[in-house]
Amino acid sequence: MQAKIKALIVDDEPLARRGLAVRLTDYPHVELLDECKNGTEAVEKILRLKPDLVFLDIQMPGLNGFQVIQQLREKMAHMPLVVFVTAYDTYAIKAFDVHALDYVLKPLDDKRLKSALDKVMSTLELHEEGSRKEKLASLVAQMTGDDCEEILRRLAEGEPINQYPDILAIKDGNEVTRVPITDIQWIDAAGDYMCVHAGDATHIMRRTMKELESELDPRRFVRVHRSAIVNIQFVSKLVSHISGEYHLVLENGEELKVSRSHRDRVKAMINL
Repeated sequence: MQAKIKALIVDDEPLARRGLAVRLTDYPHVELLDECKNGTEAVEKILRLKPDLVFLDIQMPGLNGFQVIQQLREKMAHMPLVVFVTAYDTYAIKAFDVHALDYVLKPLDDKRLKSALDKVMSTLELHEEGSRKEKLASLVAQMTGDDCEEILRRLAEGEPINQYPDILAIKDGNEVTRVPITDIQWIDAAGDYMCVHAGDATHIMRRTMKELESELDPRRFVRVHRSAIVNIQFVSKLVSHISGEYHLVLENGEELKVSRSHRDRVKAMINL
């Protein structure tokens, strides 16, 4: 979690602001950025300082606490956490209607303040963990072409994110041939079998195209049609025909048709 929770106090009563500020000195993980004496000042400083947490009075002249929240929602993509401070318990229901994290009553009770800050800490830790996962998922999606939401689901459920192997083990009877992934030029289907073309050799294995595709790094391998996967490193050129069809020509002269459904992905890979 971040070193300190950056907080802002908003209250039109100077003694109330000072009292809360003094109490916050008991919490070294909270850094008080500033104090605001009205709602208009609060909106300006929240937009400028971007605090993690705002202690917000509800009853204030000019903009009240609820109106401050409304203005911030119109101007901010990411709202700070809000703990309402009020002398009236009847405001509590409305406070949660606007999704305040918590509320504390005046005069402040130390135990109630601690409870609110504990809730703030827990919420920020969850937000930070979620943010880390989203950044990781986005990075992995950019690198692999996988769906970001699917990666987030795997992270949430503790499932591993693919680590693509360097070797493809191909079993033939009692023998297992270890083929370096970087040597594979293309793979095509022959009935229930896959033909793995690597160097001058063709290896036969009983696997599905979908299974093989899931084990190959999508930054290197691209599906060109229903029955073929190509290592982009061995592509010499992409040829478009008058008929509108596209073909990949490999360095060894092999020519493979690109299906319409995979055309955009292939073209994007070629232009990398």
